[in-house]
Amino acid sequence: MALLRNGAQVSTATIAETLGVSRETVRRDFLTLEAEGVLKRVHGGVVSCEVPSEAPFERRRRLHWREKLAIGRTAARLIEPGMIVFVDAGTTTLAFAEALDAIADLRVVTNAVGVAERLRGRALLLGGEINTDVPATFGELTLANIERFMADMAFISPVAVHPVAGAMNYALNEAEVARAMIRRSRKTVVLADHSKLGQTSRVSVCEVSEIDTLVCDRPADFREMGEVVVAGAA
Repeated sequence: MALLRNGAQVSTATIAETLGVSRETVRRDFLTLEAEGVLKRVHGGVVSCEVPSEAPFERRRRLHWREKLAIGRTAARLIEPGMIVFVDAGTTTLAFAEALDAIADLRVVTNAVGVAERLRGRALLLGGEINTDVPATFGELTLANIERFMADMAFISPVAVHPVAGAMNYALNEAEVARAMIRRSRKTVVLADHSKLGQTSRVSVCEVSEIDTLVCDRPADFREMGEVVVAGAA
């Protein structure tokens, strides 16, 4: 339970190695502890039951909207004409889409319905299922479509960015799409306002070392990361 502090997801392998026991032993203990209501099993590991539920998408969209717009404008400067980029589904990437109109000859591949609607003919909407409050496509079809592209950059908007745990999402399906986009991109750019910095969530998206650029609205000390760009900074 000490490994689950701060609400982070902990993998079965990590617990087995830390405690010096087999994964089978760990999995049996998971069943007991889940029955006691102190943790919850997720894909690849467990999370604490103390992790709060994620707020509805529309409520999250309104939070820190000015900061998200500034982050989006700053991130857009990283793109060069003629690039193809992935954009995942998140409230910050919706703000990011507002800044992409001025970039010539840009192709955006996204699972976010709002991003595709904003960019119209300049965006390709990945196929898949829309089955959560997040207006985006997810599932096996979405992941298979991502594999058809090789992008210059992936712009990812996780719900948490931690200096040790890396980028994280609350929902497994969102993390799976983000991971697939990162895998099929030459560079990874994470967009996150200050409320997400230093936080953890349930599912890992990528390690800190996999992030080439973090664009945020306040300075952040992420030493393993390639570059931190502060929105509005000279």
